[in-house]
Amino acid sequence: MSTLLEKPIKVNRIVTTSMEHARAIEDPLRAKIMEILYQHSLSAEQICSELKKTGYKKALTTVRHHLEILKNSGLVEIVRIEESRGAITKFYSTSTKLLGYQAPDDFDLKYSKVIDSTSIKIEKILKNLVPKTTKLKKGKTKDPVDYSQYLVMEIMNRAVTNILEKEEK
Repeated sequence: MSTLLEKPIKVNRIVTTSMEHARAIEDPLRAKIMEILYQHSLSAEQICSELKKTGYKKALTTVRHHLEILKNSGLVEIVRIEESRGAITKFYSTSTKLLGYQAPDDFDLKYSKVIDSTSIKIEKILKNLVPKTTKLKKGKTKDPVDYSQYLVMEIMNRAVTNILEKEEK
C-alpha cells in the first residue's frame, strides 16, 4: 500500500464548551437567538420580531421551544418576569457572546508574528496559573491533564472577555 497524501496537523485552536452547549448552538436559529440576546433582555415575542428582521420567519411557539433548549443548556437565562393584565411575560438574556466568524485563509501567515509575541506574554501568565489548576483530587475527572487545560482556557477566556467587554462600554 502506498501513501497518497500525508499532512501533519498542528493544533492551533482549543474550543472549550460542554456537549450541552454544543448541542444547543448547533442549530443556526439558536445561534441567532444568542446573538440577539447578547447585551439585551427580550421577551419571546420581541425575539420573534428581531428574528423576522434578519430573515427568520418562525412561529412564536418555535422560538419558545428554542429558548427552552438554550435555557436548559445554561446559555440563556430568564432575567425578568413581568405581570400585565393577568399575563406573565418572561424576558431572556445571555452572558455568552458568540463570535461566528471564519478566519481568512491567510490568517496564520498574516498574524504569525503577533501570535508568537502574544504567546510569549501569555506563557508567563500561564506559568503562574497552571499550578493552581492542576490541584485535582484523584478520581475527580477521567483525564486530569485535559481538565487542567480546560480550566486554564476557561479562566483565560473569561479574563479576556472581561477586558474586551470593558473596552466596548
